[in-house]
Amino acid sequence: MILTVPVKGVFWTNCYFYADENAGKCFIIDPGAEGGKLINIAWSHGWIINKILLTHGHFDHFGGIHEIRGKIYPAVYAHKLGRLYLTDPMKNLSRFCGGDIVINDSQYFNDGDIIKLSESHSLRVIHTPGHTEDSVTFYDMNKNIAFVGDTIFKGSPGSDRYPGSNTQDLYNSIKHKILNLPEKTILYSGHSEPTTVKDELENY
Repeated sequence: MILTVPVKGVFWTNCYFYADENAGKCFIIDPGAEGGKLINIAWSHGWIINKILLTHGHFDHFGGIHEIRGKIYPAVYAHKLGRLYLTDPMKNLSRFCGGDIVINDSQYFNDGDIIKLSESHSLRVIHTPGHTEDSVTFYDMNKNIAFVGDTIFKGSPGSDRYPGSNTQDLYNSIKHKILNLPEKTILYSGHSEPTTVKDELENY
């Protein structure tokens, strides 16, 4: 099950629950704010929060972690280059938006790693740099879904104007890593409605 929950801190961001209802557990992907609300949603469904996964290290995608960890303490996972962002409020942009937010105890994955929730639910990590150095896409080939963070939105590419952004990397990630997925793959982004690979191929 995929549950989309828009959360509001400084910005609106899409947070996602990737859940196995039969196993009673879930991943939270990009809890940008309103951590207490996210915990209550998980508990209302009877889900144990197994891990927190981050598509990249901008604060509007992890700003709710400290509130979550005020009640429970799930491990936070990001790409290995995420350390550059999660521990640096200048690079994760929080210093410019009301106060420093850092995560010092994350665990890290690599391109190609499989993150397993249950026997029937797992996500493959695809490193998709460009918006940030650490940006990743989480892909479930069995369910034809991908969580793309801010690399691509419905009808537009992600931004390439932040520290660590790279325009060429961004377009290479979109064209050669995301839009190479099966056309029916649904793309869940950080700040837009869902789209599909097929629909986005028309724009590139």
